[in-house]
Amino acid sequence: MSDEALSRIAEALERLSPAPLAAPDFDAADAFVWHVDPDRLEPVERISRVDLSLLIGIDRSRDTLLANTRQFARGLPANNALLWGARGMGKSSLVKAIHGAVNAEHPVKMVELQREDLPSVGRLLALLRRSEHRFILFCDDLSFSHDDQHYKSLKAVLDGGIEGRPDNVVLYATSNRRHLMPRDMIENERSTAISPSEATEEKVSLSDRFGLWLGFHPCSQDDYLAMIRGYCDAHGVAIDDDTLRAEAIEWQATRGGRSGRVAWQFFTDLAGRNGVAL
Repeated sequence: MSDEALSRIAEALERLSPAPLAAPDFDAADAFVWHVDPDRLEPVERISRVDLSLLIGIDRSRDTLLANTRQFARGLPANNALLWGARGMGKSSLVKAIHGAVNAEHPVKMVELQREDLPSVGRLLALLRRSEHRFILFCDDLSFSHDDQHYKSLKAVLDGGIEGRPDNVVLYATSNRRHLMPRDMIENERSTAISPSEATEEKVSLSDRFGLWLGFHPCSQDDYLAMIRGYCDAHGVAIDDDTLRAEAIEWQATRGGRSGRVAWQFFTDLAGRNGVAL
């Protein structure tokens, strides 16, 4: 066999079984995004987040997740956390804000993993396991459809298989669903299965593997107005209470509801009308 043929065979084998990914320079940034094809961790120069003090109406979830993250950053035992509930109520914002607050006290990195890249999580964990740093693995807007098998990959993070979850990794995930799957799927499988209790146990129990469940619920009008007032004070937007209340309630009515996201969207419009750069 010619040297050229051997070379082609070697290159094909290399593509099928690539060498382990070299560890990036984790000191280059506080956060990274995991990408595949090829596998790589890209540093995030500037994390999009708000200050922890500006998150209103989620005090219990804030305090619980903050304490858990501080334990983890100090090298103590900590739980994986599932933040679930109403849209736009600050689940993702809380994770990023807490990372910023804790990282200022004890160095901890954050790695964002997209739901569609869950099948590659084993390779990511192998890479993080070799590092001396501690990592919050962040999966935003996590949910599974009727024929989705990605949930099996998630178990590698929650249970860790034979090796166990790396001691230097904790998973924080957000979802609009408490059980990470559509309710009609759960009910359908229970009603048509020979053994209803076993039909959905594997999938439903996935959320049970999170040590912390933090629920987020629609905010009150007082909290909605307090959020906007907090943004105004923090960014120097001058507006009297009566005008703010009238305009904010009108904005809320046009959106069909209120949430932390709607409060920020109103404030963005307000700041723009007042010539204040954010």
